[in-house]
Amino acid sequence: MKKDLKPATFAAHAGGAYDEASGGVVMPIQPSTTYRRDEAYAPLNPDNVYIRPHNEPVRAAEAIIAQLEGAAESLLFPAGMAAIAAAFRWLPTGARAVVQSGIYWGTTKWLRGFAERRGIEMIEVDASDSAALAEAIGSKVDLAFVETPSNPWLKTTDIATAADLTHAAGGVLVVDSTAASPILTRPIEFGADIVMHSATKVMNGHSDVLGGVLSTAKDSAIWQAIKDDRADTGAVMGPFEAWLLVRGLRTLPLRIERMCQSAQTIADYLVDHPQISDVFYPGLSSHKGHEIAKAQMSGGYGYVLSALVKGTGADALKVAGRLNLFLRATSIGGVESLVEHRHTIEPHTGIPETLLRLSIGIEDAGDLIDDLAQALGQ
Repeated sequence: MKKDLKPATFAAHAGGAYDEASGGVVMPIQPSTTYRRDEAYAPLNPDNVYIRPHNEPVRAAEAIIAQLEGAAESLLFPAGMAAIAAAFRWLPTGARAVVQSGIYWGTTKWLRGFAERRGIEMIEVDASDSAALAEAIGSKVDLAFVETPSNPWLKTTDIATAADLTHAAGGVLVVDSTAASPILTRPIEFGADIVMHSATKVMNGHSDVLGGVLSTAKDSAIWQAIKDDRADTGAVMGPFEAWLLVRGLRTLPLRIERMCQSAQTIADYLVDHPQISDVFYPGLSSHKGHEIAKAQMSGGYGYVLSALVKGTGADALKVAGRLNLFLRATSIGGVESLVEHRHTIEPHTGIPETLLRLSIGIEDAGDLIDDLAQALGQ
């Protein structure tokens, strides 16, 4: 398909991934784990030898994501954490990495263990503070990792500044942009070298696929090492999951538009609510990172927000328990709205007992506000 199409058009047509053989408007699923060779033992299709490195539905999804991301290439993985692991595994023993603090706990937990096992110096820093980030990176770094907006604090990091600091110190900048999606932010345009997404979340958007993706600004020795590692370790998404992901990607721009509009409306409602002491959402002018978000997010400020309920942890749990449309479950990015009491899930991370994280779906915003109102008692 033409490469200059708007994201909504390109995504709706799945980048032209139709079924040429049957004429179907939906691409087929090819579940074969291996592929035939001719009498001379040459592959009948040189692109397909074995499913671990060669998977047609995966390639179709990767092509769509790379186009949306403005990337040279994208690679799918069986989980978001598999993608993050691949983004770090190329680091040699003794390397130096700077990692944003206060991000998704699964990332922090794995990275701490990985760094300890590999003898990697890992510095954690509030990357939304550019001065603190500059001090942490210093004059030499191999990799810097930031998550913007962050989960669950919704902090925004200046990607361009992070890229300049990292590159000046000889390193690679990896950005987890899951809470933005490539529809709102394309980190490569701000200087990021590699972009990571948990495809489980809004990319798929239907709470039925586990996946992760890395996208690169350009081919490089590091990117080739990541590609080889994925093939050698078998960290590849399966064809059925990739087919479902393509289905989800077709509506990604439309879902993002609706979810961001509703998230903004709900954040505006909660920030003035007498039972809420604070709201964390980049779309609020009172948010510390609002100006940065405005500069690097286009079309909305994301689909996730967090709020502090006045009172105790028990009060916050009661609010979550009274919600009806907001389902009590752990994830973000689905078409259904979710609420999570983070302290119950991660009490060891210092999350306040009164914090509720809301993932906004595609429901009517008024209905969601009515649900919040009755749960908050107003």
